[in-house]
Amino acid sequence: MGISIKPKQKIKYRIRKKISGTPDRPRLSVFRSNKNIYAQLIDDVNGVTLASASSSTLGLGSDIESAKTVGKLLAERATGKNISTVVFDRSGNLYHGRVKALGDAAREGGLNF
Repeated sequence: MGISIKPKQKIKYRIRKKISGTPDRPRLSVFRSNKNIYAQLIDDVNGVTLASASSSTLGLGSDIESAKTVGKLLAERATGKNISTVVFDRSGNLYHGRVKALGDAAREGGLNF
């Protein structure tokens, strides 16, 4: 018998086969839990996190406004490190709700993807 993999994990693996972050164009990885939302800019070539932001460190909740705040903060931190283009990794989540709000706020903050 094989190992059972959950459907979201299969989607995540399928996405990660196709996209990868580089030092010039890092991967914007989004993790959404029930209570918080987290975002990281990752250089997969060197295995380094370049910038991160989360609603838990800001003391925010799990609503759309919190996701927008996290997206804007991440964009500010990225532009401070001269990063303007990224690859968006939604980690198996639909591009809807909090994930979309974070992505749109990051775009408004100056990130291109």
